[in-house]
Amino acid sequence: MHKLYLFLIGLGLTFPTFALADGAPTTPPAAQSNFKYSGYVDGSYNYLVRSNQFTSGTFDRVYDLEQNGFTLQQAAGTFAYQPTTGFGGLFNVILGRDANTTAPYGWDPYFGSQKLAIDPLQAYLQYAIGSFTIIGGRYTELAGAEVVDPTQDTNFSRSILYGYAEPTTVLGLRGTYVINDKITVIGGINNGWDNIRDTSRRKTIELSTTYTPCSLFSLAATLYSGGQRATDRTATGPESIRNLFDLVATWNATDKLTVIGNYDYGNQTLATLPANNVADAVWQGIAGYANYKFNDLWQTSFRGEIFSDRNGYRTGVAQSWKELTVSLGYTPLKNLEIRAETRHDFSNVNAFLDSNGHGTNNNQQSYALEAFYKFA
Repeated sequence: MHKLYLFLIGLGLTFPTFALADGAPTTPPAAQSNFKYSGYVDGSYNYLVRSNQFTSGTFDRVYDLEQNGFTLQQAAGTFAYQPTTGFGGLFNVILGRDANTTAPYGWDPYFGSQKLAIDPLQAYLQYAIGSFTIIGGRYTELAGAEVVDPTQDTNFSRSILYGYAEPTTVLGLRGTYVINDKITVIGGINNGWDNIRDTSRRKTIELSTTYTPCSLFSLAATLYSGGQRATDRTATGPESIRNLFDLVATWNATDKLTVIGNYDYGNQTLATLPANNVADAVWQGIAGYANYKFNDLWQTSFRGEIFSDRNGYRTGVAQSWKELTVSLGYTPLKNLEIRAETRHDFSNVNAFLDSNGHGTNNNQQSYALEAFYKFA
């Protein structure tokens, strides 16, 4: 009954009710101006030359896990009432295979199949007064150049940094203060990376600032620091401190070309490493993007990354992992985009498990087609 209830919620949030648009207003005009509903449906065909796992058994991709087939990645809906003054809130749910990955520790997303799951990705209340806003609940993290919502990214596959260097969501309290039109600061406290309940006695703090001196350039710096178990998604075992420093620089070179750089440095004082050794772990990486819009119909994105997992904590393999991705996007309709992508990953060791489940190799090639439709 629990799963059926959640499934019906997901369907109700994912598909708009056109009757509201045709009927009489059910809320006063002032409330309607602050109430927003939006969503999208995202599907793909993905082909991996090798398997979707490292030799450690850890997935070597984030969401593009299908080795050869079609996937409902996400069907998502968001209800938001966020006035500039006073109380409000937001509820965002996703249905599809990606929900298996975004689901935090303490939440069971399954409907009996790994290809269909549901996750209330964001659910929080907020209070705004002047330039200050505070929210409480579950929400997406601040680090990185990419997000869960595929319509806001420029490639189909997510970056290494997105999946292996950074958290996805946190649960806690977050305050945002807009100092002026150039500087915004954010501070918060939460239960750690991708957790509903606190698995450590030490809370995690988040600090972030964004500086936008002009329309051409912006710089964002984010810090996470707090308690984490040596092994993720557990409530037992050694407790340690995990830190992440994230830097994202964006340069709007022209009205068609945008260049982005993203750097991550993470460390954990006690981490469960390969062969079940518990020791300090360090990971770091850099990603670069060049996004070019030819016209209203066509755009392309190039991404390159280098990621060091020297202790094997994030991937299960001590390695230096690199990837190159090229995507071509076509927008035949205002709310519809189709993307074609090719990606090549390579490691300094034989980290990738072959499709037969036995052999290994030091590289992985993939090809993908993606289509998503947005509505509001």
